[in-house]
Amino acid sequence: MEYRFEIVALFVSPAHAYFGRPKDGPADAAETFAPDQVDVVADKGIRGDRFFGVRAHTEAAATFLAIEAWQAAAGDVDPVVARRNIVVRGLELDPLRGQDFEIDSGDGGILFRGGRPAHPCAWMDTMAGHGVRKALIGRGGLRAQPLSSGVLRRGLAVIRVDVELDAARAAAQVRRAQPM
Repeated sequence: MEYRFEIVALFVSPAHAYFGRPKDGPADAAETFAPDQVDVVADKGIRGDRFFGVRAHTEAAATFLAIEAWQAAAGDVDPVVARRNIVVRGLELDPLRGQDFEIDSGDGGILFRGGRPAHPCAWMDTMAGHGVRKALIGRGGLRAQPLSSGVLRRGLAVIRVDVELDAARAAAQVRRAQPM
């Protein structure tokens, strides 16, 4: 099946910002960039992001957030504070858990494997407003593993699920088998 949706924003955060106690506030050097496009690298994540190439985060190297869920929870607070990489409109994320899916924003498809939910942390109440964390439970986003490389751009995109993606899977398996 194929669906159209919109990539509303792309965020790359080179450094961690939310660690320690929320009452102490975020780290000073926590600049986040909102480019029009990002480079996704198979099994490594989004180039320039704090989790890029971090082995412990391979299965969660790209994070998605539905703007509809964010706006319902946080109103007009900028979704950059959620620290998710790919903010989408018109795409249900929960059904992608455990699924391989391909996203094409105009430069060819990128294969992802949907992972565990991206649960909100206590920082959401500090950064987006009291009650936002609770409102995002079960709707905080999706962590995903990129299985192939490519470019994602802001704007209209297509997602393909439940289709034969054997060539992309095979290519991803070959890349994983090669030494880094």
